[in-house]
Amino acid sequence: MTPSATATPSNLLLTPRDHTLLMIDFQSQMAFATKSIDPVLLRNNAALVAHAAAGFGVSTVLTTVAEKTFSGPMFDEIVEAFPGQAMIDRTSMNTWEDAHVIDKINAMGKGRIVLSGLWTSVCIVGPALSALAQGFEVYVIADACGDVSEEAHERAMDRMVQAGARPMTSLQYMLELQRDWARTDTYALTTGIARKFGGGYGLGIIYAKSMFGASEGH
Repeated sequence: MTPSATATPSNLLLTPRDHTLLMIDFQSQMAFATKSIDPVLLRNNAALVAHAAAGFGVSTVLTTVAEKTFSGPMFDEIVEAFPGQAMIDRTSMNTWEDAHVIDKINAMGKGRIVLSGLWTSVCIVGPALSALAQGFEVYVIADACGDVSEEAHERAMDRMVQAGARPMTSLQYMLELQRDWARTDTYALTTGIARKFGGGYGLGIIYAKSMFGASEGH
């Protein structure tokens, strides 16, 4: 039988209210050894994710490892997106094994987990596999993660996808939250973040608005 199409979104798409975002170990010491992605691009993508999540009111956990003794503070771009929000500092490499993080996740009460951070093969694989085993849906923002080599990052992504995680990108994450340019209450937020952190796409928005006052959806 031929299916009948309706103008409704898939329930596999993320919304601002249906998930918890974990931003894990975006710290100097972790970034120094990250080779799978350029550090400038990594910081830019992490900033885009953070500002999108903050702007759309996504439940977000910010967590570090050995901040004071070894790894250093969270990237400024992320801290600025969540002013006043406390970091959860851990000793465990697997964020999912930290009781304070789990208490926060349970308090937020969302069935979907979105992950980003350093390194993919350790600090992202651990919570991804753990959350999947406990019945959560897991999404991984691949270009807001990084590892000590391209091989390490890619094999980690393969392992998570094989276990059921769903990969996506930073820009895709933000645009999925917006999804319709007719949503005027978040239009300026989305295009503003894109202009600042959206690379070539952001430059295109700047050009179109500056040269002939264009806007998406019109």
